[in-house]
Amino acid sequence: MLSRFFLTAVAAIALAPAAFAQPNYTRTEDVIYGRKHGLAMTMDVFVPKDKANGKGIIWCVSGGWFSSKESVNPGFVGAFVERGYVVFAVLHGSQPKFTIPEVLDDMHRAVRFIKANAKKYNVDPDKLGIAGGSAGGHLSLMQGCAPKEGDPKSKDPVDQQSSKVAAVACFFPPTDFLNYGKEGQVALGDGTLKGFRPPFDFWEREKGTNKLVVIEDQERRKAIGKAISPLYHVTKDSAPALVIHGDADLLVPIQQAELIIAKLKDNKVPCELVVKKGLAHGWAGMDKDLVTLADWFDKYLLNK
Repeated sequence: MLSRFFLTAVAAIALAPAAFAQPNYTRTEDVIYGRKHGLAMTMDVFVPKDKANGKGIIWCVSGGWFSSKESVNPGFVGAFVERGYVVFAVLHGSQPKFTIPEVLDDMHRAVRFIKANAKKYNVDPDKLGIAGGSAGGHLSLMQGCAPKEGDPKSKDPVDQQSSKVAAVACFFPPTDFLNYGKEGQVALGDGTLKGFRPPFDFWEREKGTNKLVVIEDQERRKAIGKAISPLYHVTKDSAPALVIHGDADLLVPIQQAELIIAKLKDNKVPCELVVKKGLAHGWAGMDKDLVTLADWFDKYLLNK
């Protein structure tokens, strides 16, 4: 599975020397940012012990839209925490139980929660970055390109917040499920992504019985596929975005990065594509690339 490929490939990050050093942060586990279907949605929060810069980074704990507590890797946060960022490692409702539209709702909720509690974590609610790899990269770009406004009339102070972020930096993200690898090639849990059907099993409630029914109509599925593709949400107001992608990636073709970078440029949004020659879906030494992500956040969160 894509998630397993990603999580295995980047496991080397946890073995970076920084991971064995004395932690330079305090970690608060299982912070509840929302509830649904009787379940709690959680994040782990990493706060630097010194030199905090007052800004926050959201790390999407997601590979193949699979998210689990075991996948929260302190090795991911080191490059950010040592720069003074508070890191929020967000878990979302995981496949195979939840679909991508539901996952996106979780991410909106997480961002809103962080903003509503910005004073508690000593971060600027208007200077939040978001990062992730593979599906986590997809979720990051969706947050950067398709945020939702808050509801000022909501009784929930969290829902009063917008889910807009200020910068995105990510690895090998899917960006257009309707043109996946080449024009016209649909990958909604089929084709290249045939091993990932559950997150694409979009559903609705049957009138009368309230029965959950999977949507099979292909045109309706394509419409949802378009709605969950970051490419179609790019505007001049999208968050500045950095993408790092291997040009030998067979799971998420580099064409996906090229498409969204071109669209961002067309809209005059600051963006950059770093191509890793000959590398596939994850590689040893990605800890060095996390530094590149941190540099991007420094540029767009600290210097403006």
